[in-house]
Amino acid sequence: MSQLHVFDHPLIQHKLSILRDKNTGVKEFRELVGEIAMLMCYEVTRDLPVEEVEIETPVATAKVKRLAGKKMAIVPILRAGLGMVDGMVAMIPSAKVGHIGLYRDPNTLEPVEYYCKLPPDIAERDVIVVDPMFATGGSASAACTFLKEHGCKHIKLMCIIGAPPAWEKMRKDHPDVDAYVAAMDDHLNEHGYIVPGLGDAGDRIFGTK
Repeated sequence: MSQLHVFDHPLIQHKLSILRDKNTGVKEFRELVGEIAMLMCYEVTRDLPVEEVEIETPVATAKVKRLAGKKMAIVPILRAGLGMVDGMVAMIPSAKVGHIGLYRDPNTLEPVEYYCKLPPDIAERDVIVVDPMFATGGSASAACTFLKEHGCKHIKLMCIIGAPPAWEKMRKDHPDVDAYVAAMDDHLNEHGYIVPGLGDAGDRIFGTK
């Protein structure tokens, strides 16, 4: 059964407090999204397998641990998920990046796919889906469905702020996908926005509102 992980690290919580502030400008907001993604990535990848190898330091021979050849992929949900990619790639430089484009129908609040481009070997990779907001769970669930249709078997979801309806939907639709968030907020308003949340993450990252 899937698990929900809520991070309480002081650095993440501090940066999140600034991210939520309506007075935080585009430049700082964009930087904070990347920094939070980087810090969360550290925890999300905690269970990666390692192997022992022998190297020569300037002083002596040493047995050290390195990642055991796990292939990784980062898949942002467009467009807001793009803001988290640089922070993730800084931590996992060898990861490939796919893109899934979804928008939420304003009337039904259901996700509609408009773009999907994935690495050709995506089925062989451990995938981390990233999106700042985890509100209704519709986009996250749809993205995981698309990935499974492409043969993906190991998927994690990483978001900055979530809400209970999203987790309930993900747990029902994808009981094999763990979710990681920096905060779980109270509820959604009548427009499907997380409350208290931080507004529209895409607009605040790209300065479009």
